[in-house]
Amino acid sequence: MFPIRDEIPSRRAPVVTWVILAVNLAVFAWQWTLPEAGVRRLFYLFGLVPARLADPAWAAAAGLPPGGLLSLLTSMFLHGGLLHLVSNLWSLWIFGDNVEDRMGRLRFPLFYLVCGLVAGGMHWISDPASMIPTVGASGAIAGVLGAYLRWYPGAKVLTLVPIVIYPLFVDLPAVVFLGLWFLSQLASGAMSLGAGGAAGGVAWWAHVGGFVAGFLLANRFARRGPEQLPPPARHYVLPHTRSRAYRSVPRADWP
Repeated sequence: MFPIRDEIPSRRAPVVTWVILAVNLAVFAWQWTLPEAGVRRLFYLFGLVPARLADPAWAAAAGLPPGGLLSLLTSMFLHGGLLHLVSNLWSLWIFGDNVEDRMGRLRFPLFYLVCGLVAGGMHWISDPASMIPTVGASGAIAGVLGAYLRWYPGAKVLTLVPIVIYPLFVDLPAVVFLGLWFLSQLASGAMSLGAGGAAGGVAWWAHVGGFVAGFLLANRFARRGPEQLPPPARHYVLPHTRSRAYRSVPRADWP
């Protein structure tokens, strides 16, 4: 399933969402100019490498500075390829404006970073011995999806459902679209446990951690007062409702 658009208008221009999109695009454009060896070094220095955090001896042997906690933050702004970048930023484009609208321009970026940090920590816990850099904004964006589900479970999401070669477009409630997405991440994460917390080049538990953090923290970051709520639209709130990390390069490509 692929989201095309949602139905909820924003009252304000989503400036922070645009800035996050622009920063990710700018970093990727710069990354694109680097030779392959430079990208590899960049990912090891600024991508999340769990073994670097857990095993200083390994980090020293690999020629990496000790510690590396900053990589929990910097890894959110690196991407392993154009498709990885576009798929992440498209989801942020669709769902981020409404979450920013509800939180405001000061709280939203903090929320985004907190969810990304939780996602990175979840990946670290699930695969602490991994020597493979993990990069991508998907953990932080999963937090945005979690907040969206918390506040707009009945919002309609126009969704592309490919059936063989026939494109089917359907309006799905956010609780269905995002619920299925979350369950798929949870199931894939459970199946990946034997592979060290990731399989198919995707850090599934980072997605799970970011999504759960976003869902649980959404109201903590919401602006208070009825004047801060989004425009009324009865059809997008259910009754009685209050409200990839991607493995940058296949394992065989790394030394």
